[in-house]
Amino acid sequence: MRLDKYLKVSRLIKRRTVAKEACDSGRVLVNDKVARASTNVEVGDIIEINFGNRSVKVEVLEIKDTSKKDESKELFKYL
Repeated sequence: MRLDKYLKVSRLIKRRTVAKEACDSGRVLVNDKVARASTNVEVGDIIEINFGNRSVKVEVLEIKDTSKKDESKELFKYL
């Protein structure tokens, strides 16, 4: 699955366009490498998102095309 879509489905970032902009500006790392929006995400990948002065690091546990609000927390684990 594309990185920008995964960020939206998992609700780490609210909108896909915002996720794409964050990726394009170099604020998203996948396995310690700067990632583009089209980067393919696999189970077990480590995603780090830099929000200004705050950083969020998660591990991908599951990949789904859609998810409900309560199910979205099961797609990743905070590190």
